[in-house]
Amino acid sequence: MLRVVVMVSGGGTNLQAIIDAVADKTVTNTQIVGVISNNYGVYALERAKNAGIDSAVVSPKDFENRKAFNDALLEKVNSYKPDLIVLAGFLVVIPEKMIDAYENKIINIHPSLIPSFCGTGYYGLKVHEAALERGVKVTGATVHYVDKGTDTGPIIMQKAVYVKEDDTPKTLQQRVMEEAEWKLLPAAINKIANS
Repeated sequence: MLRVVVMVSGGGTNLQAIIDAVADKTVTNTQIVGVISNNYGVYALERAKNAGIDSAVVSPKDFENRKAFNDALLEKVNSYKPDLIVLAGFLVVIPEKMIDAYENKIINIHPSLIPSFCGTGYYGLKVHEAALERGVKVTGATVHYVDKGTDTGPIIMQKAVYVKEDDTPKTLQQRVMEEAEWKLLPAAINKIANS
């Protein structure tokens, strides 16, 4: 049984996709053992509670410096004894010592077809704004392993989404989530759990 910790910063739509996929057996051999947020009061925590999953908040604001936060974050992750850490809209740079401790055991969902629109500064709506500004016709999402670079780890899976003439960054973001992210992330977890 793959023990999964999901790390979130906001509403938790990708978390919900994973919860639903585990519940309906689209994802097998997997248990979500914990949800960690860097923000208080986000809806992702409510989603975890509704699903009976233990959750915790480790916020940088609660610590005097980044090292203390990084240490507390790693300690909390370790407490769940995960086999896999899933970054599902977690908008915090993962500490190097966590990447070392969980080498090839941390995955991330990114809202573009890497290597396009990735790296520092490309997250959330900014990715879709950049894609529309450059006139791309196809975008999508990528699940990749996390390494010490930004969106540079090995790609696990990708799914393309076509851009429509009348798309705005918001409509494109919603469609990429619905058509790619919410399917891709559970599929990648299932692949890892059953390989």
